[in-house]
Amino acid sequence: MSTSKAISNGILRAISIILGVILLLFFLYLIRSVLLYVLIGAIISLVGRPLMLFFTTKLKMKSGLAVGICLFIFLLFFTGIIALFVPVLAEQYQNITEIDISQLELDVDRLIGEFTEYFKIERLNVRDLVNQIDFIKYLDDKRVPEVLGSVFGGLGSFMIGLFSVIFIAFFTLKDSKLLEKSLLAFAKTEDENKFSNAFSKIKELLSRYFVGLLFQVIILFVLYSVLLLFIGIDNPIAVALIGAFLNLIPYLGPLISIGIMILFAITGNLDSSFSDVILPKIIWLGSGFIGIQLIDNFANQPIIFGNSVRSHPLEIFLAILIFGLLFGIGGLIAAVPLYTAIKVISKEFLSEYKIVQYLTKEI
Repeated sequence: MSTSKAISNGILRAISIILGVILLLFFLYLIRSVLLYVLIGAIISLVGRPLMLFFTTKLKMKSGLAVGICLFIFLLFFTGIIALFVPVLAEQYQNITEIDISQLELDVDRLIGEFTEYFKIERLNVRDLVNQIDFIKYLDDKRVPEVLGSVFGGLGSFMIGLFSVIFIAFFTLKDSKLLEKSLLAFAKTEDENKFSNAFSKIKELLSRYFVGLLFQVIILFVLYSVLLLFIGIDNPIAVALIGAFLNLIPYLGPLISIGIMILFAITGNLDSSFSDVILPKIIWLGSGFIGIQLIDNFANQPIIFGNSVRSHPLEIFLAILIFGLLFGIGGLIAAVPLYTAIKVISKEFLSEYKIVQYLTKEI
């Protein structure tokens, strides 16, 4: 009787745990926006940590003033990016409203003819392609209010998110132990030291990692800008910035970047000869892009991944591949920070296993 009762209690306990996990996951799904704000605020605090240490230790500033200066620098950087893109978007919108569909069709048809003749392939019919797409039918009067409503709704959500991120980042920068204290509330008393050590190590490694990513974006932005200015691409600064940020998506990002650059090279020279103007620009663009990627792969990334998170390139590749397969593009971006956190936690709690000792010997 006691055995059957113990089994029943075990089954009920297992069911209760499963239901509890399901409810917790559902709750986390409902507050996913808040979790995103906390994540972005934490990243900002990690990137701003070296600045905070410099202001408070070297310049002897009070923590409140140092936090204010750090957030002001971030807002200035963010505002500069927006100021860079707004004129480009306005220019593109103006170009679209003034576009001559008939002339565009003739230019594209001519370029496709030159392209197919140059590479000796079967010619495409642009008129049939345009008739099949017929995107003009989507621009009716009923859709304009819907689009405007979506834009203003998105703007309102963006302002709420921006305020939330700034608020969270302020306190996480001001009190570096805030997140640690919050997480320790869920830990057992005997495990508090392990959690504290793991969190401190994760914070140190990820702080260097995100600062390294920031420098990587800046270096790529400068190199892309020089390349696009040399070739003569329209809006080179904005396109270079897009390419630099897309490079944060491992493996897939650079492919999207070069695709966008080639698209700008073509659309900015529709009235030019394919063989005399467009093709040489694409060749120069491709050659320069490959050179920049070689610099990034063999100079930037080894420093960032090796010195910051202290992981072998093969480990990083496998982690990116696995997280990408499981979670898509978001997994590609978050693979390195998550893998680093898993390694540090494993070292604190699973150090008796040889595989953990081998993978975490550099941490």
